[in-house]
Order: sequence, then structure tokens, then C-alpha cells
Amino acid sequence: MTVNIQYVGVDVSETLSAFTKEKLEKIFNRYEFLISAAVHFKQDEKDHNDGKICNIELSLPGPRIYATSNERNFEVAVRETISDLERQLKKRKQVYKTH
Repeated sequence: MTVNIQYVGVDVSETLSAFTKEKLEKIFNRYEFLISAAVHFKQDEKDHNDGKICNIELSLPGPRIYATSNERNFEVAVRETISDLERQLKKRKQVYKTH
């Protein structure tokens, strides 16, 4: 499992990195065909209510899977993004099962 985490205009947080890797590890254990994940944390200066953006792109055979969310804090954004990715992975696994 390879996880690249980038902080764009945001201070680096070891606890956020550990939290994200822990959540992604569960997905990597459930879906063995995953190769790597690229995570980007950004701060939207224009949006004062939400503005914490988490982008995650999963590399796997076939087209890559991408999800993003914009929430009040990064932990909630990570959870939302990962739940979107799991929904996409379930659909992709159904395609693999039929072939």
C-alpha cells in the first residue's frame, strides 16, 4: 500500500496523516486490487464555513477512481471522501466479478 499525502497551502499534520492512512488501510485490506492512493489537502480561502477540501485518487487496474469533499474540518472531509470511494469501489468490484 502506497499512500502519498500532500498539503497544499495547509500546515502539515502528523495526526491527520495517521488518521487518513488508517482509514485508507481498511479499504486496501478490503479491496486487494488497489495499488496506491494520492491524497491532497487544501484550504479554500473564499469559503469560510466549509473550505477544508480533501481529494483522494486511487490507482487500480483500469481507470483511476477519484473523489473529493469540502467540509468544516479535514477529518470529516476524509470520512466523506472515503465513503464516496467505497461506493465507487463496490461498483467496480461487481464489474470484476462478472468477467
